[in-house]
Amino acid sequence: MKIALFGATGHVGHAILDEALARGADITAIVRDPSRLVSPDPRVKVVTGDIAKPETWTDAVRGAEVVIVSISARRDGSNDAIPAQAAAVLDNLSKAGVKRLVWVGGAGSLETAPGVRVVDDPNFPEAWKAEALGQAKALDVFRQHKSDVEWTYISPAALLEDGPRTGKYRVGGDQLLVDAHGKSHISVADYAAALLDRVEKNDARRQRITVAY
Repeated sequence: MKIALFGATGHVGHAILDEALARGADITAIVRDPSRLVSPDPRVKVVTGDIAKPETWTDAVRGAEVVIVSISARRDGSNDAIPAQAAAVLDNLSKAGVKRLVWVGGAGSLETAPGVRVVDDPNFPEAWKAEALGQAKALDVFRQHKSDVEWTYISPAALLEDGPRTGKYRVGGDQLLVDAHGKSHISVADYAAALLDRVEKNDARRQRITVAY
């Protein structure tokens, strides 16, 4: 499988890169700073590009079976950029002949009760709120956009943490998934596995889903 990946230098993005390579994929990694990604694997092609500037990556994604986006606005301090970047990708993937997009989303827009989101909880960490709201706006972009791109927005559990890859997880929709102890969590490695499972099965198209233990 040929995959174009934005955000391979990030924590989650690098886990996705490793999982995809383990499954035999060929990767075009599109990064702003190529010095931050050194891979000895010949199946990884590193391209300098900025997701906000489609002219820097449109040619690079041609021929990809799927584009995966794992980005954060923390380095820039501009969370309003996330929905704009979602729109830019949707606007330009079709021009590059790519019909499949998988987006690493946030957990803040998941519901804990009808109409009540995780981010609406008064105890939600203030330091995470701006990015959570930015990702929520990005989800709105996907749902309202008229692109013919088959997208999937994958929210992690409330707690996305380092841990072993078990290959076991549950899949939900718009509601926060919690375990028998009321905890919502998943390891980064299992999140990456769940995401690549969606790519390989080509399911959950035009949907937001969540994965958790």
